[in-house]
Amino acid sequence: MQKPLNVLNQAINNQVIVTLKGNREYRGVLDGYDPHMNLVLKNAEELINSEVVRKLTVTIVRGDNVIYISP
Repeated sequence: MQKPLNVLNQAINNQVIVTLKGNREYRGVLDGYDPHMNLVLKNAEELINSEVVRKLTVTIVRGDNVIYISP
């Protein structure tokens, strides 16, 4: 059984999907994270209700809002 932070470490520099509270998602390359599950994504797309609303070069996602991360 793998620990969540080990899975995140393996996902560094790979595409991930991050689902947040409020039907919001981010797709992008995981650039970094911390023990609070705050995430740094590069080349990200913000999606609301599965529709792309904007593209971001770099974004920080606060861990308190994360429901799940799919590597």
